[in-house]
Amino acid sequence: MLAHRQPGIDDRPPMPFLFERSWKLPAALVAGWLVGGVVGWFAGGHVATGVALVAIAEIVLLLTQIRHQAQHMMTQSSTVTSLQHDRFMTRSRRIASSLRDLRSAAGSLPDAVVLLDTEQHVRWFNHAAEDLLGLRRPQDRGAHLDERLSTTELAGWLKEGAREPLNDVAAPGHPNRHINVTLLPFGRRQRLLLARDISHLTRLEQIRRDFVANVSHELRTPLTVIHGYLELIDPEDVPELAPVLSEMRAQSKRMGQIVEDLLTLSRLETQEHVQDERVQMTPLLATIRKEAEALSQGRHQITVESTADADLLGSVKDLHSAFSNLVSNAVRYTPTGGRITVRWRRTPEGAVYSVTDTGYGIPATHLARLTERFYRVSSSRSRESGGTGLGLSIVKHVLNLHQARLDIQSEPGQGSTFSCWFSRERLLTPGGADPD
Repeated sequence: MLAHRQPGIDDRPPMPFLFERSWKLPAALVAGWLVGGVVGWFAGGHVATGVALVAIAEIVLLLTQIRHQAQHMMTQSSTVTSLQHDRFMTRSRRIASSLRDLRSAAGSLPDAVVLLDTEQHVRWFNHAAEDLLGLRRPQDRGAHLDERLSTTELAGWLKEGAREPLNDVAAPGHPNRHINVTLLPFGRRQRLLLARDISHLTRLEQIRRDFVANVSHELRTPLTVIHGYLELIDPEDVPELAPVLSEMRAQSKRMGQIVEDLLTLSRLETQEHVQDERVQMTPLLATIRKEAEALSQGRHQITVESTADADLLGSVKDLHSAFSNLVSNAVRYTPTGGRITVRWRRTPEGAVYSVTDTGYGIPATHLARLTERFYRVSSSRSRESGGTGLGLSIVKHVLNLHQARLDIQSEPGQGSTFSCWFSRERLLTPGGADPD
C-alpha cells in the first residue's frame, strides 16, 4: 500500500543545484577564485585583481540565491515542517559564512576596490580604499565619488567618463604616493573602481633614470678622449694596424652616439613640457633631405612631398631630432636602389609627417615593442647599420611632449611607413605671427 504524500511539501520543486550538496558550494567558490587568479595573471600579472572581481561577483550571486531561496520558502504552504525549516536555516548560515569569507578576502586585498552604483554613489569599499583614496566609514557610504574626490585629479577623470585608465597620479589619501586607477563595468550598470599603488615602481623608475643619466655623463669624457687619440693616429704610419684602427674609430664613434642618445632620452623622460616656438616645416624638410642624401651617399632615391602648407608649434630641436631619426632609420634599413619618401600633409584631425621606405619590412610581432629602448628586430643588421637602438624611443618621447602619436605600418619584404600624427592645435599658418 502506497504511503500518504503530504500535499504542498513533497511536490515542491527541487532546490537550486548550487545548494544540493554541502561540499559543492565552497568548492565552487574556491574554483572561481582560482579561475579569477589565472585570468588576472594572463591579463598582465594582476592576480589579486582577478580574484577580487570573482569574489565580488560571487557575493552578488550568493545574495541573489538567498533572496530566491527566501521567496521560495515564503510561498510554501504553512505545513512546512520544522525539519525543512532547520535545513533552510543551515543552508542560509552556510551561505552567510561564505559571504563573510568573500568579503573578508576582498577587504584584505592590497589594491583599492570601490563598488559604485549607476549614479557613481559609493556602495562598498575595502580597507585599501580608505588608505589610498581617503574614503571613510560610514560617512562615505552612499556619497557621490567625484564629489568626495573633488580636489583631486580623479574627479575630472570620473566626470569625463573614465574611458581610459588613469596612470601615475597622486593618491588622494597619500599625496606622496602614486596610483594607477581603472573603472570597470560590473553587474547591472554598476561600476568597479580599482586603484593600485605604484609608488615603488615610480621610485625604481626614477633610480633607473638617474643611473642612466649619471653613467652617460661619466662616459662622455673618457670616450671623447679615446676617440680624439684614435683620430691622431695615422693608419699610413702603421699599415698593419689600419683595419684595427678603422674598427676602433667606428666603434668609439658609435659608443659616443649611444651616450648622446641616452642623455637625450634622459632629458626627454624628465621633461614635462616643451618651450613652444614656431617650427618652420619648409626649411626643416629641406635640411632633413640633405641629411638623408649625405647618409645615403647616392644609394637611394629620396623624395620629399609637402602639401600641408602649415608650420608646427613646438620645439625645433626635438622635432628635428625625431624627424631625422625616422629618415635615418629608413636609409639604414633600405637596400641599395630602394625608395624613401618623406611626406608632410594635412588630415581631418590636423597634419601628419610620414616616412615611407621600400626596405626589409618588420614582422607584425615586433611592431608593439619597436619604441622600447635597445629593442632590435635583427641585432646583426642593426649593428651593421650603425644604429644605437634608441632612435624610436626618442621619437616616441618627443611626440608625447607635443601631444602627438606615432603610428607604424609595415609588411615584411614590402617596406614600412612611420607616421607622426599632430592635432590641429599644433598647426600654425606659414608667415603668420609667432606664438607668444
